[in-house]
Amino acid sequence: MYKVVFGAALLDYCKGEFAEHLRTSTSISDEEVLPVSYLFRSYEEMPFLEQRALNMAHGKILDVGCGAGSHSLWLQNKGYQLKAIDISKGAVEVCKKRGIQHVEQIALMHETGTFDTILLLMNGTGIFETLEKAPLCLDYLKSLISDGGQILIDSSDIKYMYEDEDGGLWIDVNAGYYGELDYFLSYKGNSELPMKWLYLDFAMLRELCIKVGLHCEKVADGPHYDYLARLTLAKNQTDNLLRQGIEFPEPGN
Repeated sequence: MYKVVFGAALLDYCKGEFAEHLRTSTSISDEEVLPVSYLFRSYEEMPFLEQRALNMAHGKILDVGCGAGSHSLWLQNKGYQLKAIDISKGAVEVCKKRGIQHVEQIALMHETGTFDTILLLMNGTGIFETLEKAPLCLDYLKSLISDGGQILIDSSDIKYMYEDEDGGLWIDVNAGYYGELDYFLSYKGNSELPMKWLYLDFAMLRELCIKVGLHCEKVADGPHYDYLARLTLAKNQTDNLLRQGIEFPEPGN
């Protein structure tokens, strides 16, 4: 079961039994410390892209991978109708303790509601796991948004992590897409099951969206290769291609 250790860390912090920080690493990076307190941050402590996404949210909202519920709590306090979901039992317990009224332990692909805004933040594309699964996930997300609805999602182009001292890239072209990583997390000596985690550069996200009939626009760039995107329903395939600056061949060509 994924996110058991993650949930335990959130519960300890919520109960005032904080012992140590989370430790994270990936298949291309060394171990780093993730302060548990960061997951309980206030709106003022959030990065600009997260603040921007929260202020763009409207209508009935779904917060996917809600974690400790900081985004959901701010939106709920603003009066929005909101549902928060996470696969971590501990995260869901913490959200309830923090006063989030509608939270459920459920995977995205089991959600069946319809929403005006769907939020996927803190590298929202990570939940797709692999490039191969990304179109399936995007297509499912598309089925959950109302007419006029939106998906707000952030990610990063991590190509910079493959740069050498001379500015060249050491990406193995035979190893698949460079944004597919293995993600490792531990807390108090206990290790989470390794997870597949996907970072998407904007061009790749846009290409995947076109394939499933979503219009993808970049809302803003962050300070370190990250970005926020807004996905909406494309009216039709031609409209989708034209709006995104891609030539659509004339009949017979």
